[in-house]
Amino acid sequence: MLTLFHAPQSRSSRLVWLVEELGADCRIEYCTIRRIDGTGAADPRNPHPDGKVPALLHGDALITECAAVALYLNGLHPQAGLGFDAASPQRGPLLTWICWAAGELEPAVFARMTGETQTNPYWQARYDACVSRLLEALWNGPYLMGDGFTVADVMIGSTLAWSRAHLPESPTIDAYLARLAERPAYRRAMMRDGGEVIEQAA
Repeated sequence: MLTLFHAPQSRSSRLVWLVEELGADCRIEYCTIRRIDGTGAADPRNPHPDGKVPALLHGDALITECAAVALYLNGLHPQAGLGFDAASPQRGPLLTWICWAAGELEPAVFARMTGETQTNPYWQARYDACVSRLLEALWNGPYLMGDGFTVADVMIGSTLAWSRAHLPESPTIDAYLARLAERPAYRRAMMRDGGEVIEQAA
């Protein structure tokens, strides 16, 4: 039995989307978390050691952190075609995109949101590099890895959605988000999440 502990309109929303894309038999356990604005509180039912989301239970196994949960779920559902097996030369680039989302894209976006890029040239350079890398990939698109939609599009597309106001004007990014918003699995996920459409997702 798979159980995903999820707080609506949070980082775990992308995992609800992934569950729908994979067709996974996964129970969604809604819980509260402490929000960045100081509201909310950790939920004692949530097994995440830090009281955050996502947390995935698979039997007695606990998996946390978005990238780890995404890779774990994808590995359980290879038939969905959102990833590549270990022997595929495309496996490495897919893993790179997923880890880059957490290690580079999200920190750069937060630096932009907090004004760090305006005062620190280091963060401005990291932000600019992220934007350039995304635009290059999407220019060759229609998805990050070319013609095929993958788990990387879930992870990175969701980040671009909630941070859209902090990214430069770009018809390329807008068209990419529009393609993602049209996916039936995304629409189903938003119904389960209780969130907004992708252009406004948190």
